[in-house]
Amino acid sequence: MNAAPWIEAASRAIAQATGQPFHPAHGTGVSGGSISEASVWTGKDGRRFFIKRSHSDHRLMFEAEAAGLQELAQCRALRTPQVVTIADSPEGCVLVLEHLALGGRRDERALGLGVAALHAITAKSFGWTMDNFIGRTAQLNPWSQDWPDFYRHYRLAHQRELAEKRGASRSLLDAVARLEQETRGFFTDHHPQPSLLHGDLWGGNWGFLAQGVPVVFDPAVYFGDREADIAMMELFGHPGADFFAAYGERLPLNPEYPVRRELYNLYHILNHFNLFGGSYAVQAERMARGLLAELG
Repeated sequence: MNAAPWIEAASRAIAQATGQPFHPAHGTGVSGGSISEASVWTGKDGRRFFIKRSHSDHRLMFEAEAAGLQELAQCRALRTPQVVTIADSPEGCVLVLEHLALGGRRDERALGLGVAALHAITAKSFGWTMDNFIGRTAQLNPWSQDWPDFYRHYRLAHQRELAEKRGASRSLLDAVARLEQETRGFFTDHHPQPSLLHGDLWGGNWGFLAQGVPVVFDPAVYFGDREADIAMMELFGHPGADFFAAYGERLPLNPEYPVRRELYNLYHILNHFNLFGGSYAVQAERMARGLLAELG
């Protein structure tokens, strides 16, 4: 491994955080990330760390990710990588995490019980202690007592405003704006508690250790309606029937969840349009118009 300045800075930070000198022997790149370069470092002493490297102006993203992982660690039924340190160098910043060997037995039931345990952690208000990020997009988390209002302002309207700047069609923007005004209609008989959410729980952000122990990572944490996490799990990937059976034993889903699933996933589809463009605009408009039709 070449001793580039950022590697030296990260190695010093690891040594300071762990109390043991760290000398990397080799690193292996990890695919799948679109924001940061990811790799696994193995030290000469055999210790391994998961490394995420990005531009210096992404430090706030790493700080938010670290804070989110520490918040999720309250849930002992779900494993999260421990945060080791964040290092800075002229070549960018580095987030150092505990390395967890994923790819183990898929235990959907354990995942369902774990996510239910996560959602059983509640707060007095919706939001979080800080704003964070959903992908590269800022996610706003001011404290609020009113969930429909929170979702309307800080999820739908925020993404719509970004979509307008990105050049979205007037028909898409108008459909989402109309939906914002009708958001409360999806909550006439649904009054969620502020549950601790992972926030970005698509299929690429959870996995299993060797014995089937479920692991979650790359969070966009806040306190919100637990249905929003479940909806995201069905948007990109699917946790399976055993997951839903186990989750429902602890926290049954409301019969109207499938309708709100579309409402919650619209946020992520709009975000994908804002990040990647393309056909996500068509999908978002179709979802928005379908939701408006549900309300008659």
